[in-house]
Amino acid sequence: MPSARPSDPQLVGRFSLLLEQLVRRLRTISSVGGISTSAASALGRLGAEGPLRVTELAQAEGVSQPAMTQLVGRMTADGLLERMTAEGDRRGVLVGVTARGRDVLGQRRARRVAFLDELLGGLDPADRAAVAAALPALERLVGSDAPPSRGPDQRENPDQRGTPSQEEEDQP
Repeated sequence: MPSARPSDPQLVGRFSLLLEQLVRRLRTISSVGGISTSAASALGRLGAEGPLRVTELAQAEGVSQPAMTQLVGRMTADGLLERMTAEGDRRGVLVGVTARGRDVLGQRRARRVAFLDELLGGLDPADRAAVAAALPALERLVGSDAPPSRGPDQRENPDQRGTPSQEEEDQP
């Protein structure tokens, strides 16, 4: 991967602001299921990767194991997740997405797709082509193995429901 030092601070600043605005708008329209941003992130990861141990999920989501245990408990009680025994290890417990959880994920994704389709539909053909041309670079950007850095002001406890905290709003 190229140097982590930005070569064009103005480009990086504009890109950061754009991502913040887009993420804020996507969060607003993706509120299906009445779940927090942290819950939606955990649900999406489990939906994409399959069942995980709570410890693995906590590490992947960048929160403490006790905080993730609380979140998983609430999501299980809400019918979004289920606990299951790990194959080959009767003591190991995995959490996975339930049918209701998959339904919530599908509804959230459908709303995001419809929103983005509307936004892109409002662009002229040249702008749509420019967005399409940028997709491979953006896919490489988000597909990098570099973990997101976590500042000291970002909350570690994902137990708040509802509206994202200011720290969540500030994250892309």
